[in-house]
Amino acid sequence: MDAAAHFRQEARAFHAAARRAAKAGDAPPVPSCPEWTMTDLVFHLAGVHRFVLAIIRDRLDGPPDPAELAKAELPADTEGWPVPGRTPTHGPIPPTLLDAFQEGAERLETLFKERSPGDPAWTWSQDHTVGFWLRMQTIEAAVHRWDAENAVGDPGPIHEEIAVDAVTQTFEVMAPARRAWQPAPPGSGERFRFVRTDGPGEWVVCFDGEHVRLDGGAADVELAGTASDLMLFLWRRIPADALAVQGDKTVLDRYFDLVPPI
Repeated sequence: MDAAAHFRQEARAFHAAARRAAKAGDAPPVPSCPEWTMTDLVFHLAGVHRFVLAIIRDRLDGPPDPAELAKAELPADTEGWPVPGRTPTHGPIPPTLLDAFQEGAERLETLFKERSPGDPAWTWSQDHTVGFWLRMQTIEAAVHRWDAENAVGDPGPIHEEIAVDAVTQTFEVMAPARRAWQPAPPGSGERFRFVRTDGPGEWVVCFDGEHVRLDGGAADVELAGTASDLMLFLWRRIPADALAVQGDKTVLDRYFDLVPPI
């Protein structure tokens, strides 16, 4: 998968959706991100891009200082921009914020092309490489592009290559991280099978105590759908009833207790 090309395409599609929203006047709410308007969503992703950019560009051995990052990266004119901790942000989407998003996304895209995925980089995961950030940011760009399009009309599906990787990444990275960051009950051996219906792909995940592991074998409950829909379900964008479900639905009801939100 050419993750850098996907990142570019998703970031540009996100920017296009945000600009459509800006033409409508007040920033629309983002249904899949409660308490956020499109202004808050653009601000979030623009900030994430600068966070990652600073880590890779400056070869940091830890996360950048938020105050220093804001001082170095934000434009002088931030009128109408979100105030951290005070959402939703109403009113028109500031043109300066849209421009700042585009500029940051393009800079990060360039950096991903210049650096090797195997280059060392600080991350919050066990994978300390630039490749971790490329993988993470491609997935995040796709999810938030879907959020933005969903706020202004009918969202397009997630590209199958991104979606398949995102399902795997959910169980390799995000589920263990979310369980570490937020209170979650220990697993009791619950087993979930996720089956892709628009191509090859099957994942069986087991929650055993504090461990999350991909393996094979039988499962308590099976969910089937396109790669895009499986990803969107795992990222809490669509409900389980958008998928074909077989098996013990009481086990399914426990899934999002076992994998708490960020």
